[in-house]
Amino acid sequence: MDLILWRHAEAVDADGSLPDLDRPLTKRGHKQAKKQARWLLERLPAQRRILVSPARRTRETANALDAAYEIEPLIAPGASARELLTAADWPARHGTVLLVGHQPSLGEAAGLLLAGEELGLSVRKGAVWWFSGRRRGGRNEAILRSVIDPDLP
Repeated sequence: MDLILWRHAEAVDADGSLPDLDRPLTKRGHKQAKKQARWLLERLPAQRRILVSPARRTRETANALDAAYEIEPLIAPGASARELLTAADWPARHGTVLLVGHQPSLGEAAGLLLAGEELGLSVRKGAVWWFSGRRRGGRNEAILRSVIDPDLP
């Protein structure tokens, strides 16, 4: 199984003028999302499942893929790392699952995959972390395949 964690791109600040779930992407955020979507589309298999938080900023990020996705309340802001992995059916599911979500949940999920504990890893806005799972020596392992920052050329 491949599990891809994509943090939403840059969104307007949480200044209290909008409910958190209604915050849109900035102009820069839309550019980040499009850049990451191009990279992902070159690599994503045709058979994949895309799960997106109900927040507007994650939906706008996922819209850059121009592909069908499912809104998954389990990965909304405030979700735990284990809820993210449950939503993705990690490691049991076969195929590829792309989660478009939030910090700190994504960083904690990456920590669980890499070290077996919810480390406070920081996933930058718009960044993509791609993991592959395998079974080795009777246990599940996660392999970090790629980390792509939207601000790198």
